Amino acid sequence: MDAHQKMIYLPDTMIHWPWPRAINPHFEDVKAEVGASFRDFKALSPESQEAFDKCDFEHVRIGCDLMNLFFLLEEYTDNENGAVTKDLVDLVIDALHNPHKMRPEGECVLGEIARQFWARAIKTASLSSQRHFLETFTAYLHAVVVEALDREQGHRRSIDDYLKLRRLTIGATPSFAICEMGMDLPDEAFYHPTVVELVECSTDMIIIGNDMVSYNKEQAVGNEGHNLISTIMLELGLDIGGAIAWAAHYHAELQKRFIDGLAKVPSWGASVDVLVKEYLDGIAIWPRADTCWSYEGQRYFGTRGPEIQKTRLVPLLPKASRIAA
Repeated sequence: MDAHQKMIYLPDTMIHWPWPRAINPHFEDVKAEVGASFRDFKALSPESQEAFDKCDFEHVRIGCDLMNLFFLLEEYTDNENGAVTKDLVDLVIDALHNPHKMRPEGECVLGEIARQFWARAIKTASLSSQRHFLETFTAYLHAVVVEALDREQGHRRSIDDYLKLRRLTIGATPSFAICEMGMDLPDEAFYHPTVVELVECSTDMIIIGNDMVSYNKEQAVGNEGHNLISTIMLELGLDIGGAIAWAAHYHAELQKRFIDGLAKVPSWGASVDVLVKEYLDGIAIWPRADTCWSYEGQRYFGTRGPEIQKTRLVPLLPKASRIAA
């Protein structure tokens, strides 16, 4: 390593987070099953499939299938314009609303993957969780189109506007639906302002964690427009270190808001309260899971993730690397 190479310091934002790393006991069995069925689609280039195979997904079958769908949507839309992205989004929405209808011959494989995912999920997911998932996942898909339009037009957002959009494109809220698929969580609890604020706190923590670790790779290939760190740098005139420190401070505030907010969750009776607690525990562990995946997978740091997680230092990639990308 060049002794003069600039380093990025990644603070350990999760060091005081009370929810520890945990692995579902069925994960390994389900991972093998899902990985085999996913490869059968041949939806990725050999290079992308290799990167996919290096990623470990944290949940059982429905969650694994959803993570695969997210991965593919990002792979297919990250470099597309608004029109192409909207066409892809429309076919995914149609597939989700028609899970028992065969997809048209010659259609992009995203449609069939989405259809099979949802056809399997609705066999076991509660009706309330199905409704919440379709609502939040559709909002996510529409936001991906907006992101593509921003990229196409070179539009940069303020921090506040960026966070409003990123809360959708991060895909956290539809992922949270996995936490409630085995329960009938009443709408009066799901949409209660205190619960909604807790969901937003967890979502913002995931955004910060993801955008911190992905910034280096994205800036190197000129795709940092939809990233909180670059947005902070642009609006506040900070360098990388200053922007990351600003984000880390906001992360600490979010943790306090979340923990304080738990004490404000009202009671809906014992039978509902136990469901709410399980759901909130699920969304609380998501920031931890995302952090673990970021360092233990190889998407952002290759095989050096565990080392970087210890040293907290990562070499700043040169802009020239975009040529090889």
